[in-house]
Amino acid sequence: MCHIDSKFIILLVLIGCYTSMGGAQSDNMYQRYVAHKASEPIQIDGVADEEVWKHSAWSEDFIDIEGDKKPLFRTQVKMLWDDTYFYILANIEEPHVWADIEKRDAIIFYNNDFEVFIDPDGDTHNYYELELNALNTAWDLFITKPYRESAPVINSWDITGLKSAVTVNGTLNNPSDIDKGWVLELAIPWEAYKVEYHKKNVPADKFWRVNFSRVNWEHSIADGKYSRKKDVKGKYLPEYNWVWSPQGVINMHEPEKWGYVFFSSKPVGANVDFVIPNDEKIKWKLFEIYRNQRAYRAKHKTWATALDLVKGDEFKIEGKSIVPTIENHSLGYNIFVKSPFSGKQLIIREDGKFSAR
Repeated sequence: MCHIDSKFIILLVLIGCYTSMGGAQSDNMYQRYVAHKASEPIQIDGVADEEVWKHSAWSEDFIDIEGDKKPLFRTQVKMLWDDTYFYILANIEEPHVWADIEKRDAIIFYNNDFEVFIDPDGDTHNYYELELNALNTAWDLFITKPYRESAPVINSWDITGLKSAVTVNGTLNNPSDIDKGWVLELAIPWEAYKVEYHKKNVPADKFWRVNFSRVNWEHSIADGKYSRKKDVKGKYLPEYNWVWSPQGVINMHEPEKWGYVFFSSKPVGANVDFVIPNDEKIKWKLFEIYRNQRAYRAKHKTWATALDLVKGDEFKIEGKSIVPTIENHSLGYNIFVKSPFSGKQLIIREDGKFSAR
């Protein structure tokens, strides 16, 4: 097993892997999508001409990662599932489709790319990332903890059985014309996300935390070839980050801010009213306190022992009063709340791992 060292993590800073306190969030900040169960076999060919794809809804347009700017080019996704795969279709508008990275598990975001982030249980730990460029070159990663916790990243992890295909609406790596963009079609096997051999993990009528990102670079053309554009000092210009569910900060690795995908067992066209559970709304507040705790420790070199120091006072969800409690111990702290909705104890600890008991 190969762990990515600190030099590699520094490279990932290029796409905004830094932390931020962030602000309070509401359910309007989280995208939601109902992925219906596919009623017919899907061939992964980048064409997506199956009827079930044609009748599936497109997501909302991607937005700037901070949520306050409209991207230069449009990006949308569709999602479906069956008992074997999670299907994703991405339509990526791009007037200059180019890519030159051909080696699997290279740093794909040095090209324009499309990225998938999945946290099945929503605890913000042990999540998955997949990146692909227009050459259909893949980079898949298993992340034990968000980069803010300085934990190992497992680059040797592969999505066994991954199917992917790209169709270019134009010509790849040809700067003499203007393209429409590219289409990426994916089938990710549920088996890739299994943590126990005998455990069934197909999320029928359940939700997972998911997000998508598109990295897009300004480019230069020399000798008929594309490359990332540099400024007058020879430094690469910053990339654009366009995402499905905005993060509020330039950082994809705050999984608590990802969107919600509900895997409905009903076919495409059926009415499904997915509502984010109230326990999730409590969780949003707990993560706000967690980020404030990190900021407090960075400033004072110790954890806060009183919740009012990190804006952890009583709050309300759907008219119910929620009173968090903090418990400090030799290794850190726990913040916990008993949910008035589910009766579960909702807990977040010092390394950001969430649990419900």
